[in-house]
Amino acid sequence: MTSITKRALGLLSAASLAVLTTTSALAQDKTTIAVSIPAATHGWTGGVVYHAEQAAKEIKAAFPNIDVVVKTSPSATAQVSALEDLSASQKLDALVILPFTSEELTGPVEQVKAGGTFIAVVDRGLTDSSIHDLYVAGDNIAVGANTATWLADKLGNKGNIVVLRGIPTVIDDERIKGFTDVIKGTDIKILDIQYANWNQDQAFTLMQDYLAKYPQIDAVWANDDDMLLGVREAIKESGRTEIKYALGGNGMKEVIELVKAKNPMTPISTPYPPSMIKSAIYMTAAQFTGQAPMRGTFKLDAPLITPENADQFYFPDSPF
Repeated sequence: MTSITKRALGLLSAASLAVLTTTSALAQDKTTIAVSIPAATHGWTGGVVYHAEQAAKEIKAAFPNIDVVVKTSPSATAQVSALEDLSASQKLDALVILPFTSEELTGPVEQVKAGGTFIAVVDRGLTDSSIHDLYVAGDNIAVGANTATWLADKLGNKGNIVVLRGIPTVIDDERIKGFTDVIKGTDIKILDIQYANWNQDQAFTLMQDYLAKYPQIDAVWANDDDMLLGVREAIKESGRTEIKYALGGNGMKEVIELVKAKNPMTPISTPYPPSMIKSAIYMTAAQFTGQAPMRGTFKLDAPLITPENADQFYFPDSPF
């Protein structure tokens, strides 16, 4: 496994595109790369769609014989159908997929792999890691563990907290494991932990339920910045004042603005850039240019975003 920083991943993207541009004469046969990703159901996936479409345009301009076909799906069932349609209608040289859910997409991706297709998985890993040739993701265990370590220190290793989960996926499992493994070594009690599907509205509703159910909550970990916005709104409407911290993750620009402003409830975040899809598409395209293939696992570091370093992670023109 190769661990890389967010900046290094950006440089890797640029280097991969440069490889494509300078070696285009080496690959004259038509190459089709399918990109299957969730639709923009929340801010982070909106960023994924944006960066995937940008990569498709840039690769086509630099390398005309590579077709990058981007398909978005609003659900796991729709994504399975999209894969079936893509496979039936054309020969796929490569598939870059960000699975809507891990379990439901593992079998369909394995079937595509059986046809000789190069498989690149991004972010939400499949339940069988032997299927992919390339895996690009953030270090989700570190996202959870680094957040929990900071929170435990600020709470003095005691108190009551509630947790919101995302969508049932490998990355959600990893984030929860990283977080709870740290909390187990403290006297902090997790009062409740339920799914809100990385959705702001669902997180708002779930947090309202938590507030009604538990009279003393010292902190909230929302696992994701989209959910964090819903959590913060629910807390604001409740008028509750005992909640010291509400934390998320992923580095949404609205949350980075809170960190930059030293917001007392949300003074930190962790990075998880949607631009990783772009890097994965570039790295996949490089398989067909005659250069040394990039295979294996590439993971981003997950340092805490604090007021001191927040400018490094703030991109005001980004959709996320």
